[in-house]
Amino acid sequence: QVQLVESGGGLAQAGGSLRLSCAASGRIFTSYVMGWFRQAPGKEREFVAAMRWSGSSTVYADSVKGRFTISRDNAKNTVYLQMNSLKLEDTAVYYCAADSSPYGRVVMAASRYDYWGQGTQVTVSS
Repeated sequence: QVQLVESGGGLAQAGGSLRLSCAASGRIFTSYVMGWFRQAPGKEREFVAAMRWSGSSTVYADSVKGRFTISRDNAKNTVYLQMNSLKLEDTAVYYCAADSSPYGRVVMAASRYDYWGQGTQVTVSS
């Protein structure tokens, strides 16, 4: 079992920055893929970024490429999402997720992730 707890959400102005954290506990293997997703009101959950727990194979959604960075701190068992140059359309609940497949392939489909955090709200204002 893996438990994920997000933090760091809040209110930011357009053009500003926020850093989300995802503290992971339980048995985590280097093949696991850690992802960030978001869901805005009335919209489906969408992929934001993901990486292998080993630190390799990072993937970003086109909408955040060049603005967001996913990283992890093995010592703290924590995955981060650094969000810069925030836009109004980045407003959403952000979820951390883990894919425990032994193959370690980074995928964008939410259905492939079997552990989820509770979510943290990010609101970007003009």
